Amino acid sequence: MRMRRRVLEQLPLLQKRPALAYATALPLSAVAWWIRWELDAAFPPGFPYLTFFPAVIVTSFLFGRGPGILSAVVCGLLAWYFFIPPIHTFGLTRSTLVALAFYAGVVAVDIGLIHAMQRANQRSARLAAERRRSAERTELLFSELQHRVSNNIQMVGAMLSLQQRQVADPIARLVLADASTKLQLIGRIQRQLYSTTGEQAPLDVFLRELMADLFAADSKPGIVHRIDAEPGILLPPDAAIPLALIMAEGIANAMEHGFADRDVGMIEVGLGRRNGTIELSVVDDGAGVPPGFDLDRSDSLGLKMVRGLARQIGAELTIAERSPAGTALRLVLPDATFRSRGGPTVD
Repeated sequence: MRMRRRVLEQLPLLQKRPALAYATALPLSAVAWWIRWELDAAFPPGFPYLTFFPAVIVTSFLFGRGPGILSAVVCGLLAWYFFIPPIHTFGLTRSTLVALAFYAGVVAVDIGLIHAMQRANQRSARLAAERRRSAERTELLFSELQHRVSNNIQMVGAMLSLQQRQVADPIARLVLADASTKLQLIGRIQRQLYSTTGEQAPLDVFLRELMADLFAADSKPGIVHRIDAEPGILLPPDAAIPLALIMAEGIANAMEHGFADRDVGMIEVGLGRRNGTIELSVVDDGAGVPPGFDLDRSDSLGLKMVRGLARQIGAELTIAERSPAGTALRLVLPDATFRSRGGPTVD
């Protein structure tokens, strides 16, 4: 189908060589005359144009309106001279005028329709080319915008990191360091959330790339990580970004606290749909939560952030001891909430 459309878009042929197009119309007319002459005995009287109509149509279709008109004139003269009584003359009678008028009307309609079709095809081809160029420009601009936004966010994070080095107060240094880390993480999320075409990446692809990015920057290669994510899940950006931040915070907590005194271990991330919900889990086999840990009462800046993000998207967040050892973070989002808001969920 695509090849057929591409061929039709090239018609009429020989537009840059009109002389050759007009010249080609003549042998096509001659072939039509020869076929009509050879089959004359097989035709009943009254069909002088039977083989000439196809010649005019084919010429117009292949080479355009001008060569089609030339073919119509030549074929009309050949039919008039050889096949319309009195034959071998250009004599005019009432019946001859009627026959010629009929022929002229039919070929005029044929040529006009073919010309209109070709112009429509050419307009369609121009519009398709303009749409392709527009799509390419949009893709380039979107990619550049994403790149600039991400770079600007990460630049702010880097500036905070520089500022941190000039602050003597340890609490202020800790706050600035945490803010710098979070901003640079948001920059990476912004870069990875959309493809270069502007389409939002499915969560399995998005989280897998983000997880690989987080561990690539880590200094503990002995910590093994893996992700088991159901393919095709989509969330609106105002839910996908908080979910990604919560996953990143869960990984950061595992690295910072669960494996504070260890260089080996396992962190597993899971994502799937269960019983009308979307569930994210970050599980490690590290040291586990401290005694008396209460997520709702924790003063940790990171945990305050994930609590706020979970409330923002209407999700239930739990962080608990994992048996036999380690910590399990689970985030459960009501899938129906995002369906009712009109956001995409699962392909």
